Amino acid sequence: MDVSGYLPAMQQYCPFLRPSAARGMTGWTVYEISPDTRRYAVEAELFYAGVQAAEWIRPLMARPFGALACENVVLIGQCADADHRELLAWPHWALKNLYGPVGVMFGKFVQGAAETNRAGHDIPPAPFSFLPVRAAIRLLDPKLLTSTPDLAAAVGGAVDGGHDVFEHIPCEWKAVREWASSLPRPPKP
Repeated sequence: MDVSGYLPAMQQYCPFLRPSAARGMTGWTVYEISPDTRRYAVEAELFYAGVQAAEWIRPLMARPFGALACENVVLIGQCADADHRELLAWPHWALKNLYGPVGVMFGKFVQGAAETNRAGHDIPPAPFSFLPVRAAIRLLDPKLLTSTPDLAAAVGGAVDGGHDVFEHIPCEWKAVREWASSLPRPPKP
């Protein structure tokens, strides 16, 4: 996967990206959709890839330079019954609510979509769809979560004691999706 043009363009919007890449702490996991795969199966695989990335990040967060660890779960290919925005939505929502309280942040970028940063400036459109997974910056990241104040508070006060984030729900996509659908959703703009 060639990210050589996109990463330098994004470095002005993410102050941690340049030092993360320079230290070899920015990784990419690619999930390719088979053309006949249905939405539910893709969502489940993206969710499990996100869990794997978060569990890789968690022990690194307490180490020197651990705040620079970032794993990006990339989605390529087309699904038979959903676009990338739809495919990323539920896994992203579930993962950020599961891992935010332990200090792991999940982002969501859809290929070609126009995005703006906190200050309202346009950022370069992503050349592929992906979920970035990284250590939360407790002083800054709650500002990214203003539409979900409970999650913002959880991220702001996050402490990772190493507990199992699945201690209250089974780690199977059907149960996780059901749990995630019960959480208060941000208002539509």
